[in-house]
Amino acid sequence: MQANHSITKTKTYHPKTAVAVIVSGLCLLVLAMASSIIYGAANIKLSTIWEAFVHFDSSSTAHQIIQRLRMPRAVAAALIGGSLAVSGAVMQGMTRNALASPSIMGVTAGATFVMSIGLAFMESASNTTLMLLSFAGAGLGAGLVLLIGSLSKRGLTPVKLALAGSAVTALLSSISSAIAIHFNVAKDISFWYAGGVSGVQWVNVQLLIPVSIVGLLLALGLSRSITVMSLGEEVATGLGQKTGIVKFLGTLLVLLLTGAAVAVGGTIGFVGLVIPHIVRFIVGPDYRLIIPCSAVMGALLLVFADVAARMINPPFETPVGAITAIIGVPFFLYLARREGRGL
Repeated sequence: MQANHSITKTKTYHPKTAVAVIVSGLCLLVLAMASSIIYGAANIKLSTIWEAFVHFDSSSTAHQIIQRLRMPRAVAAALIGGSLAVSGAVMQGMTRNALASPSIMGVTAGATFVMSIGLAFMESASNTTLMLLSFAGAGLGAGLVLLIGSLSKRGLTPVKLALAGSAVTALLSSISSAIAIHFNVAKDISFWYAGGVSGVQWVNVQLLIPVSIVGLLLALGLSRSITVMSLGEEVATGLGQKTGIVKFLGTLLVLLLTGAAVAVGGTIGFVGLVIPHIVRFIVGPDYRLIIPCSAVMGALLLVFADVAARMINPPFETPVGAITAIIGVPFFLYLARREGRGL
């Protein structure tokens, strides 16, 4: 109570705005997912789509496309976008680093790297095994970035962590490419590097749903503590915050959410960077509001990006990772320039 009261004195909160963001975001998300199901390489009538929901016919090719390809694709895009956005919000809150996100801090590169090893040495690896490998790789990538960043004489600044993340990402990506070429699994690994949800099936979604739910609930449970952590570790400790436990649980949920997202959708960058900043600008610094809003807005962004990826050059698909990069790279450069004063 003391910590919460102290924060309220110095910060501005917008709970009504957050409710409006969540409600409007969910409405738009429903429309975006409907668009994702409607649009594709195959032209399918709206009446056929309705019939596929109400009276599914396994002998109908159109019904098969809707039920087994487009529906899991839309659901996976929403779950992955929400997971990456929540991961980025938690990372930024815990580290007080404006540049923190799974893609920039080496988490996604580490996940993809270990998965490439799994594809090379375990040809018949199950989806569950690949997801477990992705969790381990996410931890490896984050650990390497923190280790390299900690070698700095003046400590960990946002830009130095971003530079360490870029170096680790380049290193792990190069090794992954070498593994892909040597073991002739380049075609399989290229899917994860391109990033996207085109090949997602219900079996992938079934693995993604429980991890996403557990991660989001854990993030909501930690949201008040993360708000205190965002004031600084010394302040948080003075307010009675158990910073070690919060960091451990926060890191665990980031690895869970990011690992699951990469295992299903590959390397999709900048969602975890852009969305938390936009949400924080709208609803204020309270992570009890930022986390649920980020989940909704991240899901909305990635579903729309997936729809756009299909409409840019039909019938071919543009990688979703390229769409999010177009949005995220200018935003990253702006933040890097602003935070560069702390070098």
